Amino acid sequence: MSTGPSELMRQIVLDTETTGLEPEHGHRIIEIGCVEMVDRRLTGNNFHQYLQPEREIDAAAVEVHGITNEFLEDKPKFGDVAQDFIEYVSGAELIIHNAPFDVGFLDHEFHLMESAARIDSLCAVTDTLVMAKKMHPGQRNSLDALCKRYDIDNSHRELHGALLDAEILADVYLMMTGGQASLVLDGVASDEFGDDSVDSIQRLPSNRPKLKVVHADQQELAAHEQQLKAMGEACIWLKKH
Repeated sequence: MSTGPSELMRQIVLDTETTGLEPEHGHRIIEIGCVEMVDRRLTGNNFHQYLQPEREIDAAAVEVHGITNEFLEDKPKFGDVAQDFIEYVSGAELIIHNAPFDVGFLDHEFHLMESAARIDSLCAVTDTLVMAKKMHPGQRNSLDALCKRYDIDNSHRELHGALLDAEILADVYLMMTGGQASLVLDGVASDEFGDDSVDSIQRLPSNRPKLKVVHADQQELAAHEQQLKAMGEACIWLKKH
């Protein structure tokens, strides 16, 4: 049976930023960042939204993500984008670092708008923090620690940001699961889209000039032939002559 688009493995790497740490104390989501992978490849179909939380952001939280109430004054409320978000994540596998935190906030937002939607009814959830603790017991397993462990450059991450952290987590997840080690968008290097999280892989630009072809001269060809003859009858290249 052929595999249609709906049967491909669709994963959404998700992160949120919030006004504080506890939804039960009235804290709200102020940023959602998601990147989509289909069959472990980035599609570019991202979801990114800043939100007006209708409350003040804790000073300690601002120090972490740098998002201020002034910046969010003209942003939509969660209820304004909830349906778009639901349609985006439905049926996918969510990849989240410390999933109970983000899922708890998302479910709280659904509750506040009196929606019956809940994350576990919309999609599956994989917690990379749980994965990391099993793979690296007794070690630090924060996103920064995992970047260091897997040699992923996150030096451009001066502050937390939901979309940036989701992009970094996607790279970490691919490394943790032993597959593709870099974010690739349908065959195009992800650093062309502003992501340089894997600096150990050097990619040539697509518009590079053609490489110059340098042919061997007669002296080099003669030396090569002499080397082949020195290898004796076992030399398979001589047998082709």
